[in-house]
Amino acid sequence: MRMTTSIKIFLPFVMLCSWGFNLYAQDQKVTLNQDSKFEQLLSEKRKINTSLTVNDSYKIQIYNGGSANAKKTLSDFKQNFSNTDATIVFNTPNYKVWVGNFRTRIEAEHALIDIKKKYSNVLLIKPSK
Repeated sequence: MRMTTSIKIFLPFVMLCSWGFNLYAQDQKVTLNQDSKFEQLLSEKRKINTSLTVNDSYKIQIYNGGSANAKKTLSDFKQNFSNTDATIVFNTPNYKVWVGNFRTRIEAEHALIDIKKKYSNVLLIKPSK
């Protein structure tokens, strides 16, 4: 009785080990087929990214808080100041509404005066990359 119990345990173990010798891994051959225009697009994107200078521009933050209010503030701003760019930026856990893309601080301060008339909590910022 004792012998049959040990054989019942040992036999599946031996069978598993023998099946392991018959397994094979995949070959290491990988073939990549990509369109020739992909490399052209990638090089163009690299050129554009190097020409963008985020650190050289000033922005005005008009809102900091939840998502729904950020969207509402953005649409309200676009109605009142249609000639100024605006975007929502997410920094955990808050959504921020940044407006403008001013090259100099003086430009940003002039716009800040007009924006302060409509929005009370505004900040002049210089975002980093």
